[in-house]
Amino acid sequence: MTTEQDSTDLDSHTDLGTLPHHSFFNRLYTGTGAFEVVGNRVMWFRITGAIIAIAILSIVLRGFTFGIDFEGGTRIQLPADGATEQSVENLYSTTLGHEPVAVQTVGAGSSKTIQIRSEALNAEQSNKLQNALFTKFQPKDREGRVSADAISIADVSSTWGGQITQKALIALVVFLAIVAAYITFRFERFMAISALSALVFDLTVTAGVYSIIGFEVTPATVIGMLTILGYSLYDTVVVFDKVDENTRGIQHLTKRTYGEQANLALNQTLMRSINTTIIGIIPVVSMMIIAVWLLGVGTLKDLALVLLVGMIVGAYSSIFFATPLLVWMKERWGPVAVHTKKVLARRASSGTSKAAVASAPVPANVKKTAPSAPRPGARPAGKRNKNRH
Repeated sequence: MTTEQDSTDLDSHTDLGTLPHHSFFNRLYTGTGAFEVVGNRVMWFRITGAIIAIAILSIVLRGFTFGIDFEGGTRIQLPADGATEQSVENLYSTTLGHEPVAVQTVGAGSSKTIQIRSEALNAEQSNKLQNALFTKFQPKDREGRVSADAISIADVSSTWGGQITQKALIALVVFLAIVAAYITFRFERFMAISALSALVFDLTVTAGVYSIIGFEVTPATVIGMLTILGYSLYDTVVVFDKVDENTRGIQHLTKRTYGEQANLALNQTLMRSINTTIIGIIPVVSMMIIAVWLLGVGTLKDLALVLLVGMIVGAYSSIFFATPLLVWMKERWGPVAVHTKKVLARRASSGTSKAAVASAPVPANVKKTAPSAPRPGARPAGKRNKNRH
């Protein structure tokens, strides 16, 4: 079926009075254009702007909770047999005269350990703390013998975390450059701009969530941030591919606008985006459960957190931000803007009431006019006078 035939079929079902009533899930699965996303883009732009503003304010005012790999310090670890987080924290404070940065439990069962994150300790402080922990908890090594060697103390430099961040930023710049070149070559520059804007949105909001909730930023978090960019980009390209298919040759048609066809593409790929997000989230949630209940906090949890947040944010941006932004740019510059004005002017002159008109902005020089009322006694159009020979 051609694009013009599709347009005709869709127009026959978009009259406000004849739109068939279907259940929410029926409209969701059929993807017939019943959900107006592009037409409500001003609302979505406001919501998106508010989300970005909150994220940036949190980043500026609250900042991030950086892990030991970024800030440096000393990491102390001992078996949790007979030790608790509170008792270890109290002993640390009594021995060294200051509070530790963090005390947490890692693992489960026989491999359960207590980890202490501290500011950098010198050799005297480390030995003093190790002796106090050994005297209090009598930890056992892997062979089951009571030994001070069961307590491990390691100094962590912030240089390594800085190197990871620097390499991640370089990878991010290269990634965005390749993405921009590919989408511009495969589709067009406006789609490239929209896709990159969605990626920046994903990064900003994910970072903002980490700042608001106080998640610890680790090297695993940085790696996860790069991972969610690929996920978000995949979802956006799928939608753009359908938009490109639906709008091919749109300038030669006069029944529907670019925005209406783009909204149809969103509806046709909406269920796919939802399914992809749900299927992606399920193993991530499972990984978080394993990390929290079985293995304790650590690298696995950090990676799962950023993936969970990024997938949800990426799904939102591909549906409610990238495509509406694309339509907003297309319908203000270039031949699509001229075509949209022609379509709306044609509708206004004919007085046609269309639900799809809401998916494209009405230019200031185009006024919607209602059909004039018939004169009293006038014959219906198309009727011949029977008395006329």
